[in-house]
Amino acid sequence: MAIEVTDSNFDEQVLQSDKPVLVDLWAEWCGPCKMLSPILDELENDYDGKVTIAKMDVDSNPKTPSNYGVRNIPTILFFKDGEMVDKQVGVVPKNTIAGKIDQLV
Repeated sequence: MAIEVTDSNFDEQVLQSDKPVLVDLWAEWCGPCKMLSPILDELENDYDGKVTIAKMDVDSNPKTPSNYGVRNIPTILFFKDGEMVDKQVGVVPKNTIAGKIDQLV
């Protein structure tokens, strides 16, 4: 199960993580976000122990998405060693996201 991150715990959960982290920026009302969720669940199983998958509700946490220039959702931010190293906007096939993860691990 993906961890929930917020503006207040983002530094601890994402930037200070010892593993790469994917942050899924989503909202309850976003249809494409719901399409992406099962893909991320599969990837979480595929990369268990190698990456952390986190979800952030942009309606409840506006600061972090703004800090990273997120204008559309769903957006996945890829972090390694406390730095954002990649970004994926929109719904894409599982293998596209897996390819980005492979570059991190």
